[in-house]
Amino acid sequence: MLEIKSVTCVKQDRCLFESLSFSLQAGQIMQVEGPNGAGKTSLLRIIAGFARADEGQICFEGQDISRDYDTFAESLLFIGHKTGVNQQLTAYENVQYWLQVHGYGADEEEIYTLLGQLGLVGLEDVPVRTLSAGQQRRVALVRLWLNKARLWILDEPFTALDKKGVALLQQQFESHLANGGAILLTTHQDLTTQFSSLKTLALEYRH
Repeated sequence: MLEIKSVTCVKQDRCLFESLSFSLQAGQIMQVEGPNGAGKTSLLRIIAGFARADEGQICFEGQDISRDYDTFAESLLFIGHKTGVNQQLTAYENVQYWLQVHGYGADEEEIYTLLGQLGLVGLEDVPVRTLSAGQQRRVALVRLWLNKARLWILDEPFTALDKKGVALLQQQFESHLANGGAILLTTHQDLTTQFSSLKTLALEYRH
């Protein structure tokens, strides 16, 4: 599904990684590991098409993503450090707006049910700015239950989540992989679920 070919990234005269190559197939999950500053977030942003590599190529289903980015974007769900939620809207309004923008459908009851499952009971209709960082991340993560994207790229998705939230998220990972999806993520926490298709990529800090 995804192939990274000899990708190099240089930032502020420091080479984060050089000639990096790997692939990710349908049904596989890859965890990118490494210390702060190793280039984990930079790598994810390059793969998602939000930044350019200094060298190399990103291919999705055999095609360079730069040749037809719109088609690639339709198959991509990216959730980064910034949750991408509107601080002025409520949790429910944020989810509803995201669904409308992406052309997805979900009824009111389904949205409220998912928000409740993610620990936001009673907080669905208050402005997101009043929620904690962990609660705001849960609002963003509702997208994992409502999207149709085949490739998920997630930058530290477990940040500010408790054990119950982490376990629930990994259950959804299993469902996505079983349906032929693929996941690329960074996390400082160990995955507690034993994914049979797990691959790891370790980046080192380069001086």
